[in-house]
Amino acid sequence: MSLFRNDLNETLTKIEVSEIRQFDEATSSIPDILKLTLGEPDFTIPEHIQKVAKQAIDDNFSHYTGNAGIPELRQAAADFQNKKYGLHYKPENVITTVGASEAIAAALGTIINPGDGILLPAPIYSAYTPLINFYHGQEFRMNTRDNDFILTPEMIEDTIAANPKVNFKAIILNYPSNPTGVTYRPNDIEAIVKVCKQHQLWVVSDEIYSELTYGDPHTSIASYLPEQTILINGLSKSHAMTGWRIGFIFADVEMINEISKVHQYMVTAATSIVQKAAVEALTNGIDDGKKMAVEYLKRRDYVYSEMKEMGFEMARPDGAFYIFAKIPNGYLQDSMAFCKDLAQKNHLAIIPGHAFGDEGEGYVRISYAADLSKLHEAMKRLKTYMDSNK
Repeated sequence: MSLFRNDLNETLTKIEVSEIRQFDEATSSIPDILKLTLGEPDFTIPEHIQKVAKQAIDDNFSHYTGNAGIPELRQAAADFQNKKYGLHYKPENVITTVGASEAIAAALGTIINPGDGILLPAPIYSAYTPLINFYHGQEFRMNTRDNDFILTPEMIEDTIAANPKVNFKAIILNYPSNPTGVTYRPNDIEAIVKVCKQHQLWVVSDEIYSELTYGDPHTSIASYLPEQTILINGLSKSHAMTGWRIGFIFADVEMINEISKVHQYMVTAATSIVQKAAVEALTNGIDDGKKMAVEYLKRRDYVYSEMKEMGFEMARPDGAFYIFAKIPNGYLQDSMAFCKDLAQKNHLAIIPGHAFGDEGEGYVRISYAADLSKLHEAMKRLKTYMDSNK
């Protein structure tokens, strides 16, 4: 007899496996499938970082570290943010986490009380909503589609005014954005900061793509609102270290002390060997991400141009490695149906826009974290599909 019971944590009934992962796995069995689905850099981890990890193994650096990470890594992470983005962090402002995903979970677990309102510009990466639900918060999504996916202070004000009985606790930002690739300029950030100050909102700012920007350098909201910002970053995108699971939380010391409690009981500490490699990445590899960004820019320009010619409408991405495109009229407008049909008929897998909320319906996301030869083939398959389904 099965020991499985139906009286598990009832909050899990509101949580499902990410549609991104579901669709990626569902299309994997299609013969000759070409996948532009996951946010997975195709670059190899720089060799100098690998060497340090190997040395750490040889040195038997294999025991527990402090909960917040080894001191030299916390120092390196603070220095990186300060040098790159003009911030003023010290090691005591840093927690080393098991990827940015754990950082987000620990941060939200620290600030959310049951019933608290959490604001999200939408469409947005799908990981935040399940965590808000798990911690018994309420999400309030602000549709940014009509403003080229840029959040405005008015959207925040209108949402708060429409829900006067809700205790709004925080806003989650993710920029450069997954799925749209758009980012915020200093004037956009200044305007958002004013309303966050007025309503005393925590800002959980997921800036994991900060090193992958095109044109203007990244501006962190922490440079305008350090006392209310919980800044999330990591090495998955900037150094192609997705599987190594290293992220960081930066915040005021009092907030760091509280988040540390959640982090400690979630994971104890990040992997010791990878922490040594992360020091190398943030110091001698401080500009590794910018080298990758040069290649991503070429890919963005190619995919953007090709899809424009096919009739897709999209905001021009300023960062990350995604294009979020509106399905042209005359084709299946249900994004899941469109993507399934494309995968089955032309063996190209891209992500349905609905995976990023109702606000993403009618769109598709393409990850151009693939070499140009694959992108050429992908655009060929997409064009064949579009031409044959007019």
